Amino acid sequence: MVAWCSPAVPHTARIPTAQVVRVRLGYGMGMVRGLVDIGAESVLLAGAGRAILLQIANPAVGLGVAEHSNFAERPLDRLRGTLTYVYGVVYGTDEQCRKVRRIVNRAHAPVHREATAETRGYSAFDAQAQLWVVATLYETAVMVYQKVYGTLDDESADRVYLEYEKIGTALQLPSGMWPRDRPAFQAYWDRSVGALDVVPEVQLVARDLLYLNSGPVWLRMSMPVARFVTAGLLPAQLRQSFGLPWSARRQRRFTRLMGFTAWLYPRFPLGLRHGVKNWCLRTLDATAD
Repeated sequence: MVAWCSPAVPHTARIPTAQVVRVRLGYGMGMVRGLVDIGAESVLLAGAGRAILLQIANPAVGLGVAEHSNFAERPLDRLRGTLTYVYGVVYGTDEQCRKVRRIVNRAHAPVHREATAETRGYSAFDAQAQLWVVATLYETAVMVYQKVYGTLDDESADRVYLEYEKIGTALQLPSGMWPRDRPAFQAYWDRSVGALDVVPEVQLVARDLLYLNSGPVWLRMSMPVARFVTAGLLPAQLRQSFGLPWSARRQRRFTRLMGFTAWLYPRFPLGLRHGVKNWCLRTLDATAD
C-alpha cells in the first residue's frame, strides 16, 4: 500500500514494483501504480464543479454548506482547502497530514444543526455525509482521468479505488465503511445519486457558485467554460435540477473539447501537470496552524 502521510519519498519507492500496471498515455505507455500516480494531475480540477454540485445535492452536506460556508464569496479558498487536504493526505509528510486534519476538523466543528419537525439536521462529522463527499471526489477524479488518459485496467482501477478510502478515514469515516470493492461502490453510487434532492437553499448556493460576482477577474471570465464542463460531466438529472442547459449540440461540443484535452494535456511537462499539488503543499507549510 501507499505510505500515506509518511515522509515524502519518490513514487517508485513508495509503491511495490510488482503492482505496476499500464495505461495509455499521450506519448505511448506510462506506469500507473495507484492513487499517487493519478491524484496529482491538475486536469482533475476540471471536475471540481461537478464534485461540489454532487456533494451539495445531498441535503446532509448541502444544508451545512448553505448555512456555514462562504465559498461563493471566496471560491478559491474553498477549492484550495479541499485540494490541500487531499494532497496532504496522499503526498504529505506525517506533519503535513496531521496539520491538514487539524485544519479541516477545526473548520468542520461548528457545522451542525439538530433536526426539528420543520428542518433537517446535519453535521460535518456525520460518517454518511463524509462517505458521500469522498465518493464524489473518487468518482469524479476517475471519470476525468479516464477521459484524458484512457480507461484504467482492472488491477490499476481496483488499487486506486481501495486507496481512496484513506481520504475519508484520515478524518471521521470509520474503517470498513467504504464499499468493499468497485461493484459495491457502483451500487452505493447509483442508490445515492437516485436519492439526491436539490433543495431550494442548495439551488441558491449553486447559482452563486456558478455565476460568481466576486473573485479574481480571470476566474469570473472563465466561468462560462467552467459551467459548460461541469454540465457535461454531471448526471443528466442533476443538470436539470441545477438549471444547466444541455442539448445534442452541446454534447457534441463537449465531446470535442474532451478529445482535444486528451490530445493536449499529456504533452504538458510533469512540473506543469503537478503544479497545483506542489503549490498547495508549499502553501500548507506556510499556513499558520
